[in-house]
Amino acid sequence: MKGYRCVVVLRGAMLDGDLTETDPQRVGKAPLPVQALSPESERAAELFNQWISEAGKILADERPANMLTLRGLAKRPALPTMTEVFGLRTAAIATYPMYRGVSRLVGMDILDAGETLEDELVALTRHWDEYDFFYFHVKKTDSTGEDGDFDKKVSIIEHVDELIPSIMQLNPDVVVVTGDHSTPAVLKSHSWHPVPTMIWSTVCRPDLTDQFGEMDCSRGSLGRFPATDILPLALANGGRLTKYGA
Repeated sequence: MKGYRCVVVLRGAMLDGDLTETDPQRVGKAPLPVQALSPESERAAELFNQWISEAGKILADERPANMLTLRGLAKRPALPTMTEVFGLRTAAIATYPMYRGVSRLVGMDILDAGETLEDELVALTRHWDEYDFFYFHVKKTDSTGEDGDFDKKVSIIEHVDELIPSIMQLNPDVVVVTGDHSTPAVLKSHSWHPVPTMIWSTVCRPDLTDQFGEMDCSRGSLGRFPATDILPLALANGGRLTKYGA
């Protein structure tokens, strides 16, 4: 458990993950029941609804939060590891449990990252020579956006900027700065907007964009591309792809 989030795990036979979520996406509305979307998921839906009912009884007298919602119900996917797909020794540096869990699903080693960005930087420095790829996650740019706190979100981004010189002193071959989605403070939620992406490397071809932001990146030479192209671009800049052409 971290902050206001927790993880619920069911183990047993006949527990498929084809299930609906309980979050009504509206403040003040009761959670939705878990529904099975396939016969194989009916037992899991039944158990989740029983668990939610019991949790509601325990939380009934709590304030201000007296109930919970479940999102992302799923069975563990059989994903290949990043080592198997890309031939990389990979590690995740993240303070938030969900991102450590996602990283573990794709075979990353989970490093002790403490609670602050400075702690994450210490972990990166300590393990620099042990891995080919580091996932360095910053959570609070997202959470401050969801809170609608524009000024705080700016301060978090500025804090990250202050750490960049220390990262560059480690002499990386490639640095990628991006996000998994947009979280505009004005919307207080995730959104559909394109996510700015910056790639730096020792062989990167510079463009005319000299600032990093949504508007600036929209004019950059990378253009608009699927997120699945980011890692191949990073590998190319790191000299880890075969030669193009004959």
